[in-house]
Amino acid sequence: MEGLLLMSGKERKRKLVFEEVRAGRLTRVQAAQRLSLSYRQCRRSYTQYEAHGDAGLVHRSRGRPSNRAKRAGFKAHVLERYAERYDGFGPTLAAEKLAEEGYVLDHETLRRWLLGAGLWQKRRKRSKHRARRERKAHFGELVQLDGSHHRWFGPERAESCVMDMVDDATGLTMALMAEQETTEAAMRLLWQWVERYGVPQALYVDRKTVFITDREPTLEEQLAGQAPMTAFGNACAKLGIVLIPANSPQAKGRVERRHGVLQDRLVKELALRGITRIPTANRLLANGFIDGLNAKFARPSVGSVCLRVSRPHVSSKDRTDNGCDSRRL
Repeated sequence: MEGLLLMSGKERKRKLVFEEVRAGRLTRVQAAQRLSLSYRQCRRSYTQYEAHGDAGLVHRSRGRPSNRAKRAGFKAHVLERYAERYDGFGPTLAAEKLAEEGYVLDHETLRRWLLGAGLWQKRRKRSKHRARRERKAHFGELVQLDGSHHRWFGPERAESCVMDMVDDATGLTMALMAEQETTEAAMRLLWQWVERYGVPQALYVDRKTVFITDREPTLEEQLAGQAPMTAFGNACAKLGIVLIPANSPQAKGRVERRHGVLQDRLVKELALRGITRIPTANRLLANGFIDGLNAKFARPSVGSVCLRVSRPHVSSKDRTDNGCDSRRL
């Protein structure tokens, strides 16, 4: 007894049209038009149909293992390793971590395997809250700065704060962990940014008292015609950096979204490495972790870099006539 022949909808449609051709009710030119095929492709397919019947229409690879299929047992090893070490990791991050151990596979393949094994659930996509503001054209034109309070070392430990700077044009990030969102932490992070990238033109911040003050101006400020400033604001003024206060978290959405990335990836990386102290976490951030995020998420700016560069290693040949660093990020 012969086995059943499974045919797709497209193959069944070809069979019906070719039967019309065989009966003389259609020409092969008309069949090609009806099947949206070139004449040559239709002729080859019809020849296979005449020679082998319905089997000539079925793709020859059907029922055979793919040439790109993983080796036997690979899927079981991957799922076992995921459950053992990366439980709760999203498929994209888990695929990156598994690749470091030699288990190389696409994150979408891993997603399907995890869903099938019940180790991951589909997540509902949220509707867009509002249209996003266009990015600035130049690196350093606007940098968003904010602190993220989170239990970075696990739910059983106290909250600490990651101060995060994100360039608006490129998404390039720099981060520093501290116990609280303080003036000292903000200044330390800003100084690291200036040392590495130069002085940004403007900082987009929220209205926390570290950045913006609502106190009354002092007599000296009144005589000088200056608005009240925090210590951080005063330091920025001396560097020529404009502080722009945001009216909502959504307004500085780039740094807020980077907080979400860090709260996912950094928390998991700290747990994997057994890091529970802020100094050790900062060494991780400075020695490869943030560079890895930038390599994955940062993008080229539309225009050239334009900063008030104070770094001695920037040579005159790298600057334009107006003193800006013309090298692209």
